[in-house]
Amino acid sequence: MPRIETFAGGFEVQGRESGEPVVLLHASGSSYAQWRALIERLSPRYRVVAPDLYGYGACANWPGRGAFCLGCEAAVVCALLDRLDEPAHLVGHSYGGAVALHVARERGDRLRSLTLIEPVAFHLLRAGDATDAAALREISAVADAMVRALACGDYAGGFGRFIDYWSGPGTWEGIPAAKRDGLAARLGKVALDFHATLNEPTRLEDFGALAVATLVVQGARSPLPPRRICERLAAVLPRAQSITIEGAGHMAPLTHRDEVNALVAAHLESNSGNEARCPALRKTVSGTRTPSAVAGVA
Repeated sequence: MPRIETFAGGFEVQGRESGEPVVLLHASGSSYAQWRALIERLSPRYRVVAPDLYGYGACANWPGRGAFCLGCEAAVVCALLDRLDEPAHLVGHSYGGAVALHVARERGDRLRSLTLIEPVAFHLLRAGDATDAAALREISAVADAMVRALACGDYAGGFGRFIDYWSGPGTWEGIPAAKRDGLAARLGKVALDFHATLNEPTRLEDFGALAVATLVVQGARSPLPPRRICERLAAVLPRAQSITIEGAGHMAPLTHRDEVNALVAAHLESNSGNEARCPALRKTVSGTRTPSAVAGVA
Protein backbone atom coordinates (compact mmCIF):
# COMPACT_ATOMS: atom_id res chain seq x y z
CA MET A 1 0.00 0.00 0.00
CA PRO A 2 1.19 3.58 -0.61
CA ARG A 3 2.52 5.52 2.37
CA ILE A 4 2.55 9.18 3.31
CA GLU A 5 5.73 10.22 5.11
CA THR A 6 5.75 12.97 7.74
CA PHE A 7 8.19 14.09 10.44
CA ALA A 8 6.41 11.69 12.82
CA GLY A 9 6.76 8.68 10.50
CA GLY A 10 4.86 7.09 7.64
CA PHE A 11 1.14 6.37 7.39
CA GLU A 12 -0.41 3.80 5.09
CA VAL A 13 -3.20 4.76 2.72
CA GLN A 14 -6.12 2.33 2.68
CA GLY A 15 -8.41 1.91 -0.30
CA ARG A 16 -8.08 4.01 -3.44
CA GLU A 17 -4.75 5.53 -4.46
CA SER A 18 -6.53 8.62 -5.78
CA GLY A 19 -9.68 10.51 -4.90
CA GLU A 20 -10.83 12.41 -1.85
CA PRO A 21 -8.79 11.63 1.27
CA VAL A 22 -10.30 10.80 4.66
CA VAL A 23 -8.28 11.03 7.89
CA LEU A 24 -9.56 9.10 10.94
CA LEU A 25 -8.35 9.96 14.47
CA HIS A 26 -8.92 7.40 17.22
CA ALA A 27 -9.81 7.72 20.90
CA SER A 28 -7.42 7.97 23.83
CA GLY A 29 -6.00 4.61 24.88
CA SER A 30 -6.92 3.09 21.53
CA SER A 31 -5.32 2.88 18.06
CA TYR A 32 -6.22 3.09 14.39
CA ALA A 33 -7.71 -0.42 14.78
CA GLN A 34 -10.93 1.03 16.22
CA TRP A 35 -11.75 2.20 12.68
CA ARG A 36 -11.36 -1.14 10.86
CA ALA A 37 -15.05 -1.45 9.94
CA LEU A 38 -15.26 2.18 8.84
CA ILE A 39 -12.08 1.83 6.78
CA GLU A 40 -13.61 -1.19 5.03
CA ARG A 41 -16.77 0.79 4.32
CA LEU A 42 -15.02 3.89 2.98
CA SER A 43 -12.11 2.32 1.10
CA PRO A 44 -13.96 1.56 -2.17
CA ARG A 45 -14.50 5.28 -2.70
CA TYR A 46 -11.95 7.23 -0.63
CA ARG A 47 -8.26 7.31 0.22
CA VAL A 48 -8.36 6.54 3.94
CA VAL A 49 -5.52 7.33 6.35
CA ALA A 50 -5.93 6.27 9.99
CA PRO A 51 -2.79 7.25 11.92
CA ASP A 52 -1.91 6.06 15.38
CA LEU A 53 -1.57 9.04 17.72
CA TYR A 54 1.46 9.45 19.99
CA GLY A 55 2.00 6.51 22.33
CA TYR A 56 -0.62 4.26 20.75
CA GLY A 57 -0.43 1.39 18.30
CA ALA A 58 2.71 1.63 16.20
CA CYS A 59 3.40 5.29 17.01
CA ALA A 60 6.31 6.21 19.26
CA ASN A 61 5.75 7.91 22.59
CA TRP A 62 5.71 11.69 22.82
CA PRO A 63 9.43 12.58 22.80
CA GLY A 64 9.05 14.99 25.70
CA ARG A 65 10.29 18.13 23.99
CA GLY A 66 8.48 20.77 26.04
CA ALA A 67 5.05 20.61 27.66
CA PHE A 68 2.56 18.34 25.92
CA CYS A 69 -0.53 20.02 24.49
CA LEU A 70 -3.18 19.49 21.82
CA GLY A 71 -1.00 21.41 19.40
CA CYS A 72 1.73 18.77 19.74
CA GLU A 73 -0.66 16.04 18.62
CA ALA A 74 -2.31 18.25 16.01
CA ALA A 75 1.06 19.05 14.41
CA VAL A 76 1.32 15.45 13.16
CA VAL A 77 -2.15 15.63 11.61
CA CYS A 78 -1.43 19.02 10.03
CA ALA A 79 1.76 17.61 8.52
CA LEU A 80 -0.25 14.72 7.14
CA LEU A 81 -2.83 17.08 5.62
CA ASP A 82 -0.06 19.12 4.02
CA ARG A 83 1.22 16.01 2.23
CA LEU A 84 -2.16 15.36 0.63
CA ASP A 85 -2.87 16.88 -2.77
CA GLU A 86 -6.40 18.06 -1.95
CA PRO A 87 -8.56 18.91 1.07
CA ALA A 88 -9.48 15.97 3.29
CA HIS A 89 -12.47 14.82 5.30
CA LEU A 90 -11.40 14.70 8.96
CA VAL A 91 -13.10 12.35 11.46
CA GLY A 92 -12.27 12.18 15.16
CA HIS A 93 -13.70 10.34 18.16
CA SER A 94 -13.23 11.36 21.80
CA TYR A 95 -9.58 12.47 22.20
CA GLY A 96 -9.20 12.15 18.44
CA GLY A 97 -12.18 14.48 18.15
CA ALA A 98 -10.50 17.07 20.37
CA VAL A 99 -7.40 16.86 18.18
CA ALA A 100 -9.53 17.11 15.03
CA LEU A 101 -11.25 20.23 16.37
CA HIS A 102 -7.86 21.82 17.07
CA VAL A 103 -6.66 20.93 13.57
CA ALA A 104 -9.82 22.39 12.02
CA ARG A 105 -9.26 25.71 13.73
CA GLU A 106 -5.64 25.85 12.58
CA ARG A 107 -6.00 24.39 9.09
CA GLY A 108 -9.63 24.64 8.07
CA ASP A 109 -8.41 25.46 4.57
CA ARG A 110 -7.20 21.86 4.26
CA LEU A 111 -10.54 20.30 5.18
CA ARG A 112 -13.53 19.31 3.08
CA SER A 113 -15.61 18.25 6.08
CA LEU A 114 -15.28 17.57 9.80
CA THR A 115 -16.91 14.83 11.88
CA LEU A 116 -16.70 15.06 15.68
CA ILE A 117 -17.91 12.05 17.67
CA GLU A 118 -18.08 13.21 21.28
CA PRO A 119 -14.85 15.24 21.19
CA VAL A 120 -13.40 15.48 24.69
CA ALA A 121 -12.40 19.13 24.33
CA PHE A 122 -12.84 19.67 28.06
CA HIS A 123 -11.30 23.14 27.85
CA LEU A 124 -14.54 24.30 26.21
CA LEU A 125 -16.35 23.81 29.52
CA ARG A 126 -14.42 26.63 31.18
CA ALA A 127 -16.13 29.98 31.77
CA GLY A 128 -19.53 28.42 31.06
CA ASP A 129 -22.70 28.11 33.11
CA ALA A 130 -23.41 25.99 36.17
CA THR A 131 -23.93 22.83 34.07
CA ASP A 132 -20.58 23.36 32.35
CA ALA A 133 -18.91 23.83 35.73
CA ALA A 134 -20.45 20.61 37.06
CA ALA A 135 -19.30 18.72 33.96
CA LEU A 136 -15.79 20.13 34.35
CA ARG A 137 -15.61 19.09 38.01
CA GLU A 138 -16.77 15.59 37.09
CA ILE A 139 -14.15 15.01 34.43
CA SER A 140 -11.40 16.74 36.43
CA ALA A 141 -11.98 14.20 39.20
CA VAL A 142 -11.40 11.40 36.70
CA ALA A 143 -8.23 13.08 35.44
CA ASP A 144 -6.95 13.52 38.99
CA ALA A 145 -7.51 9.82 39.64
CA MET A 146 -5.35 9.00 36.59
CA VAL A 147 -2.52 11.17 37.89
CA ARG A 148 -2.66 9.66 41.38
CA ALA A 149 -2.68 6.12 39.99
CA LEU A 150 0.25 6.92 37.73
CA ALA A 151 2.23 8.46 40.59
CA CYS A 152 1.97 5.34 42.72
CA GLY A 153 2.36 2.83 39.90
CA ASP A 154 -1.21 1.53 40.03
CA TYR A 155 -1.55 1.37 36.25
CA ALA A 156 -4.28 -1.24 36.26
CA GLY A 157 -6.35 0.63 38.84
CA GLY A 158 -5.98 3.92 37.01
CA PHE A 159 -6.85 2.52 33.62
CA GLY A 160 -9.73 0.59 35.14
CA ARG A 161 -11.20 3.83 36.49
CA PHE A 162 -10.80 5.35 33.03
CA ILE A 163 -12.53 2.44 31.28
CA ASP A 164 -15.39 2.20 33.76
CA TYR A 165 -16.10 5.92 33.56
CA TRP A 166 -16.58 5.80 29.80
CA SER A 167 -18.11 2.34 29.37
CA GLY A 168 -19.86 1.69 32.68
CA PRO A 169 -18.97 0.10 36.05
CA GLY A 170 -17.62 -3.41 35.77
CA THR A 171 -16.42 -3.04 32.18
CA TRP A 172 -12.75 -3.25 33.19
CA GLU A 173 -13.22 -6.50 35.09
CA GLY A 174 -14.98 -7.98 32.08
CA ILE A 175 -11.91 -7.52 29.86
CA PRO A 176 -9.57 -10.56 29.66
CA ALA A 177 -6.57 -10.24 31.98
CA ALA A 178 -4.02 -10.40 29.16
CA LYS A 179 -5.67 -7.51 27.37
CA ARG A 180 -5.95 -5.50 30.60
CA ASP A 181 -2.16 -5.69 31.03
CA GLY A 182 -1.59 -4.19 27.59
CA LEU A 183 -4.13 -1.44 28.11
CA ALA A 184 -2.83 -0.48 31.54
CA ALA A 185 0.60 0.21 30.07
CA ARG A 186 -0.95 3.15 28.17
CA LEU A 187 -1.95 5.01 31.34
CA GLY A 188 0.90 7.52 31.06
CA LYS A 189 -0.25 8.71 27.64
CA VAL A 190 -3.88 8.79 28.76
CA ALA A 191 -2.83 11.14 31.57
CA LEU A 192 -1.07 13.35 29.01
CA ASP A 193 -4.23 13.38 26.88
CA PHE A 194 -6.27 14.56 29.87
CA HIS A 195 -3.69 17.25 30.60
CA ALA A 196 -3.82 18.48 27.02
CA THR A 197 -7.61 18.60 26.77
CA LEU A 198 -8.10 20.25 30.17
CA ASN A 199 -5.40 22.91 29.80
CA GLU A 200 -5.81 23.97 26.18
CA PRO A 201 -6.33 27.78 26.17
CA THR A 202 -8.72 27.87 23.20
CA ARG A 203 -12.28 28.77 24.16
CA LEU A 204 -15.68 28.11 22.63
CA GLU A 205 -16.01 31.51 20.99
CA ASP A 206 -12.77 30.89 19.08
CA PHE A 207 -14.65 28.40 16.89
CA GLY A 208 -17.42 30.76 15.85
CA ALA A 209 -15.78 31.46 12.51
CA LEU A 210 -15.01 27.83 11.61
CA ALA A 211 -16.62 27.48 8.19
CA VAL A 212 -16.11 23.73 7.72
CA ALA A 213 -19.26 21.61 7.35
CA THR A 214 -19.31 19.71 10.64
CA LEU A 215 -21.20 16.68 11.92
CA VAL A 216 -21.42 16.46 15.72
CA VAL A 217 -22.46 13.02 17.04
CA GLN A 218 -23.25 12.12 20.63
CA GLY A 219 -24.75 9.20 22.51
CA ALA A 220 -27.86 9.81 24.56
CA ARG A 221 -26.44 7.77 27.46
CA SER A 222 -22.97 9.32 27.54
CA PRO A 223 -21.56 11.08 30.62
CA LEU A 224 -22.37 14.76 31.05
CA PRO A 225 -19.01 16.27 29.96
CA PRO A 226 -18.96 15.04 26.33
CA ARG A 227 -22.70 15.65 25.90
CA ARG A 228 -22.31 19.20 27.11
CA ILE A 229 -19.38 19.79 24.77
CA CYS A 230 -21.40 18.50 21.83
CA GLU A 231 -24.30 20.80 22.73
CA ARG A 232 -22.00 23.79 22.97
CA LEU A 233 -20.26 23.05 19.67
CA ALA A 234 -23.53 22.46 17.83
CA ALA A 235 -24.70 25.89 18.96
CA VAL A 236 -21.54 27.82 18.05
CA LEU A 237 -20.29 26.17 14.84
CA PRO A 238 -21.88 27.99 11.88
CA ARG A 239 -22.25 24.88 9.68
CA ALA A 240 -23.00 22.20 12.26
CA GLN A 241 -25.27 19.18 12.13
CA SER A 242 -26.01 17.63 15.52
CA ILE A 243 -27.16 14.02 15.82
CA THR A 244 -27.88 12.04 18.98
CA ILE A 245 -27.92 8.23 18.91
CA GLU A 246 -30.50 6.88 21.33
CA GLY A 247 -29.26 4.08 23.55
CA ALA A 248 -25.60 4.80 22.79
CA GLY A 249 -22.84 5.88 25.13
CA HIS A 250 -19.44 7.43 24.61
CA MET A 251 -18.04 4.37 22.83
CA ALA A 252 -20.70 4.45 20.11
CA PRO A 253 -18.15 3.89 17.30
CA LEU A 254 -17.71 0.40 18.77
CA THR A 255 -21.01 -0.42 20.48
CA HIS A 256 -23.19 1.19 17.76
CA ARG A 257 -20.73 0.82 14.95
CA ASP A 258 -23.16 0.46 12.06
CA GLU A 259 -25.16 3.57 12.99
CA VAL A 260 -22.05 5.69 13.47
CA ASN A 261 -20.39 4.47 10.28
CA ALA A 262 -23.55 5.18 8.28
CA LEU A 263 -23.69 8.73 9.65
CA VAL A 264 -20.04 9.33 8.82
CA ALA A 265 -20.40 7.94 5.31
CA ALA A 266 -23.48 10.09 4.65
CA HIS A 267 -21.73 13.23 5.90
CA LEU A 268 -18.76 12.58 3.64
CA GLU A 269 -21.04 11.95 0.68
CA SER A 270 -22.95 15.18 1.35
CA ASN A 271 -19.73 17.17 1.36
CA SER A 272 -17.88 15.52 -1.51
CA GLY A 273 -16.71 17.84 -4.24
CA ASN A 274 -15.97 21.51 -3.84
CA GLU A 275 -19.33 22.63 -2.47
CA ALA A 276 -21.08 21.33 0.67
CA ARG A 277 -24.70 20.41 0.04
CA CYS A 278 -26.08 19.50 3.46
CA PRO A 279 -28.15 22.01 5.46
CA ALA A 280 -27.74 22.37 9.21
CA LEU A 281 -30.03 20.10 11.23
CA ARG A 282 -30.63 18.76 14.71
CA LYS A 283 -32.00 15.27 15.11
CA THR A 284 -32.01 12.08 17.12
CA VAL A 285 -31.64 8.60 15.68
CA SER A 286 -32.38 5.26 17.24
CA GLY A 287 -29.35 3.13 17.95
CA THR A 288 -28.97 -0.65 17.79
CA ARG A 289 -26.11 -2.08 19.80
CA THR A 290 -23.56 -3.99 17.75
CA PRO A 291 -23.62 -7.52 19.22
CA SER A 292 -19.91 -8.14 18.73
CA ALA A 293 -18.73 -4.81 20.13
CA VAL A 294 -16.31 -4.90 23.03
CA ALA A 295 -15.59 -2.21 25.56
CA GLY A 296 -13.35 0.46 24.13
CA VAL A 297 -11.43 3.38 25.50
CA ALA A 298 -11.90 7.10 25.13
